[in-house]
Amino acid sequence: MKKNYKNYSLFIIICLLIYSCGIKKHIPENKRLYTGASIEIEADTTVEKIDELKTDLSSILSKQPNTKFLGMHLGLYYFYKNQQEKTNFLNRWLYKKFGQKPVYQSDINELENKKTLRNKLENYGFFYSRINSEFTEKEKEAAITYQLKIPAPYKIATYKIDSMVLPIYNDVKSLTKASIIKENMRFDLTTLKLERLRLDSELKQKGYYNFNSDFLLFEADTNRSNTKKFDLFLKLKANVPKKATVPYKIKNINIYPNYNLNDSTEIKKNRFKDKNYLQDTVFFAPKYLDDFITLKEDEFYNPLTSKNTARRLSSIGTYKFVNIQYKEIKNALTDSIGSLEANIFLSPLTKRAIRTELQAVTKSNNFAGPELAVTYSNRNLFKGGETLNISTNIGYETQISNGSISGLTSLELGLKGEIVFPRVIAPFAINKDYFDYSIPKTKTSISATYLSRSDLYTLLSGTALFGYTWNANKYITYEFNPISVNYTRLSNTTAEFQEILDNNSYLESSFDQQFISGLTFSFTYNEMINSAKKQQLFLQTTLDVAGNSISLFDKKTDETNKFLGLEYAQYAKADLDFRYHYNFGNKNKQTIATRLFAGYGYAYGNSDIVPFVKQYYSGGPYSVRAFSIRSLGPGTYNGTNTDDDSSYFDKTGNVRLEANLEYRFPIVSILKGAIFADAGNVWNTVSNPDFNDDEGNITDTFTSNFINELGMGAGVGLRVDVQGFVLRFDLAAPFHDPSLEEGERWNFNIDKPVFNFAIGYPF
Repeated sequence: MKKNYKNYSLFIIICLLIYSCGIKKHIPENKRLYTGASIEIEADTTVEKIDELKTDLSSILSKQPNTKFLGMHLGLYYFYKNQQEKTNFLNRWLYKKFGQKPVYQSDINELENKKTLRNKLENYGFFYSRINSEFTEKEKEAAITYQLKIPAPYKIATYKIDSMVLPIYNDVKSLTKASIIKENMRFDLTTLKLERLRLDSELKQKGYYNFNSDFLLFEADTNRSNTKKFDLFLKLKANVPKKATVPYKIKNINIYPNYNLNDSTEIKKNRFKDKNYLQDTVFFAPKYLDDFITLKEDEFYNPLTSKNTARRLSSIGTYKFVNIQYKEIKNALTDSIGSLEANIFLSPLTKRAIRTELQAVTKSNNFAGPELAVTYSNRNLFKGGETLNISTNIGYETQISNGSISGLTSLELGLKGEIVFPRVIAPFAINKDYFDYSIPKTKTSISATYLSRSDLYTLLSGTALFGYTWNANKYITYEFNPISVNYTRLSNTTAEFQEILDNNSYLESSFDQQFISGLTFSFTYNEMINSAKKQQLFLQTTLDVAGNSISLFDKKTDETNKFLGLEYAQYAKADLDFRYHYNFGNKNKQTIATRLFAGYGYAYGNSDIVPFVKQYYSGGPYSVRAFSIRSLGPGTYNGTNTDDDSSYFDKTGNVRLEANLEYRFPIVSILKGAIFADAGNVWNTVSNPDFNDDEGNITDTFTSNFINELGMGAGVGLRVDVQGFVLRFDLAAPFHDPSLEEGERWNFNIDKPVFNFAIGYPF
């Protein structure tokens, strides 16, 4: 084995030498390939963070050497191959995608680079630095070394405000108390620029509508040259216009709720709560629209308030464009104050719309088929920004498999009506000032679904929902549904399916309780919406509690409690979904994505187990991808997965744990790749005797040994990403199957992969 390893290493070394010679022979005569620059620093003892300074200086040099991959100039190699008289399509394609033009010694401008380095050092306060450079030349290669002698930096002795006109002088003076510029700080041009931007932003928030950061000027007095200290003065440039040195107040607010560019200049005006609403007929009632507008008359202009108003108005769902414009009121400017008129132009979306979606659905349990969904929307239904959505869907699926299978086809019909109110509807008053970022929306909906599995059963279900959703800030969303009602009825069961229910008491019990009434609450923190962040976090917690309030009105019987003659469920369920993405590489196009999920359901009171529709399952394209959907667990259960069972018998539990790790990378254009690993399972906290093994041992309960009962798998994926619309193809194989005997679980079954097709990323 060692001999083969040595031969393999020798082979690699020979290949690298041949490759190296192959590159050098293409370098023209009297040319040397530039291999990079190094910086040597001799600094005063007071200079800090020299390594960081060296890295920063290296990044600003005008020319960088050709990149390498595993020590080889592949991009350069493809360039030279493409320059040959006889080339081919493959070489041209490789050059187009990966080729790099060579950087030679003659391309390096020493004087320009030394000038750039000196300017950067002076920006950091290192004045009068000495810079030398020298090339190290080989036969076909050359590198350059820059020697820098850096003296002690200049530091700030005092920071003062020079004379300014009133009233801006007083405001600037108060703002400099929170300045990032401190005494004894090293001179830093970037810090001075940031201070100007900060002052500009703060002044605008105080009403200085016409101010600009370019109006501010820093001057340094270096009379203390012997101590390398200087006095820093902040002043206004000469000839700054008078209107830039006074704050502005909003005197008039005009709102156009139904704005059109073709509107006439004469529009009916309605005065409501110190604002002017201009609309010929009432398109949007002022009493509803006013809450979204945070601008107020006789308050100072503030761009943050303006931005907040625009965001709140855009969130209604009625308007296509929100445009806030300010106009200076003529002859109102004094030495201390100016006046503005705010005009809010609101351009509505089309009132009525119909959206049709046709999808091809493929599932990991071998079901596939088309689904058609049609949604009708009516916006601004009651002239208060309400949205009515009526949707219907029809889906037909067939199980693609060989042999005789129960449940060969599945037909689903759905109808849903929803009204969204862009305000809080409640029997009690709510302080509107509490919701500064956005106003909560009230959602009400009712839906019905018909599901028919041929040769199995028919399932009728209906849901009703009343709740609220709101954004606390850019990243945080809350959703609270105090009323959540779900009713299901199993009918038309075949003798074959009834036999399965008779043999599985837990499965039968989960279908018995047809009525679920409770509340749900969720908290979501989502940084994924900011694609520019290098590190992104996502956290979602959900709480689902059912049966408590309805138990106050139930009718008690000897066996169970009922409401309106229906047996209702009582349970509590909590989920935690945490995700972390680390983006890196060129333009952050590569990602390390991780996910942890934990869920627990607890049945009590009127219920022995959590209802079937609320139980957890594991496996499938959004779970552990090396196992088919709903095929993993519970625990170490090893039931016979015949084609008959897979049609209607889903392995579920009331505990779920999962962990996922995925590396995502670009391939070419819209194609992206992935390498991933998943682990997870579901368990029961109360043993189901139907899951016991042949010897009567319990297999499905959650114990301290859960870590050894995780289903694990790994695989590769291909994604077609077209502007956020993702078609995902994942191929995975299990390497730890908890359903097998303990000594047989660790086995990478690469010859038995599971194919997953889905829309969107898994997490």
